[in-house]
Amino acid sequence: MVNIRIIKWSNVLTTIKHDKFMLKAFEDFRRRLKFADQCKNPQDLIKHFQHSDLITCPKLKQSRIVFNIGSNKYRLICGSIFKNEKAILFVKFVGTHQAYDKIDPCTINMFEK
Repeated sequence: MVNIRIIKWSNVLTTIKHDKFMLKAFEDFRRRLKFADQCKNPQDLIKHFQHSDLITCPKLKQSRIVFNIGSNKYRLICGSIFKNEKAILFVKFVGTHQAYDKIDPCTINMFEK
């Protein structure tokens, strides 16, 4: 069983709290993530969330996972580390599909200080 932790989830909630539909969609995603405990790598997570994509970022030498949330209305981009029965997802972007179309998924880090 893999323990999945999301870093910066509180920032996600703060960002989307003004939109009750978006908030519900992301809360549903978070609940479904609890059932992804058999995912041992990003590819397994992509299989579990069929409406998601793995994007390879050559300059970063890593990949990012793009989750389509709320019937494809919203996007969540995460960096990831899978190690020793633990998975850590680092939230890099949260927004609408339209906002996602305007950013580079490999370089965006909206919660970086």
